[in-house]
Amino acid sequence: MARVPYPDPAKLLPETQEALGKIAPLNIFRMLAGGEGLMPAFLKLGNYILFRSKLDPILREIAIIRVGVLSKAKYEVHQHERIGRDLGMSEALIEAMHKGPDHPALNEMQRLVMRYTDDVVLNVRANDATFKPLMERLSLQEMHELMITIGFYMMVSRFLETYDIQIEAPGTAGVKFPDSQKRPS
Repeated sequence: MARVPYPDPAKLLPETQEALGKIAPLNIFRMLAGGEGLMPAFLKLGNYILFRSKLDPILREIAIIRVGVLSKAKYEVHQHERIGRDLGMSEALIEAMHKGPDHPALNEMQRLVMRYTDDVVLNVRANDATFKPLMERLSLQEMHELMITIGFYMMVSRFLETYDIQIEAPGTAGVKFPDSQKRPS
């Protein structure tokens, strides 16, 4: 059970009610709606990260899942493991997010992203040993997107855990996870 009651949609601002009507009825969004104007801003950045960024979607999900694991954010890990599977991530690769950057399922680039993610989450400022190898392989835009993705999902994980957001029950009406995380052709 969530730490505070989910807001009554009928008591929310009309624009918040409208926004809720356009998105999946996920518990994170139901709770976030209580922040009224925060929800559109949250959705705008989240949608950019998930649908418009240049960063490779598998590398993005490695960073997101790893942030969730390090933050002990069960909801976040659950939802993004689902997205990762949708993108074609193997169970071994998903397991690696729980085990660490030396897991044999990771290729070199994935290992670098995981080490960088660990460094940022645990130390705030990435050290040169994790920063420089990625700067040599990613564009500046991709580096920015990776950093913002890590920071955004640190915030999301803390929101989820602080409010004890529950994972939706299987079969929850309107909650579908189609092959929606792949980039448009």
